[in-house]
Amino acid sequence: MAAGAIQALRRAGRKVPTDVAVIGFDDAPVARHTVPTLTTVRQPVEELATVATRLLPTGAAGVDPVLPTELVVRESA
Repeated sequence: MAAGAIQALRRAGRKVPTDVAVIGFDDAPVARHTVPTLTTVRQPVEELATVATRLLPTGAAGVDPVLPTELVVRESA
C-alpha cells in the first residue's frame, strides 16, 4: 500500500518526503526497492505466527501478547 501511495503521490506532482512523508508496515522486500526507499515498521512475522499458532487451539481469550517492533528509517520519511 505504501509503495502504491508513493507512486500515486508522484503522479499527483507531490514529492516524497519533501511534501508528504510515507511510512509502511511489515518491512516487505519492496520497501528497499521503492524510490525513495520506504521507511517502515518491522515486526517479527515468524514469531507472530508462532504465538498465534500456540494460542489458537486454546482460544486464549483475553491474551494480548506484545511483540517487539522496530522502526526502519529510510528515505521516505
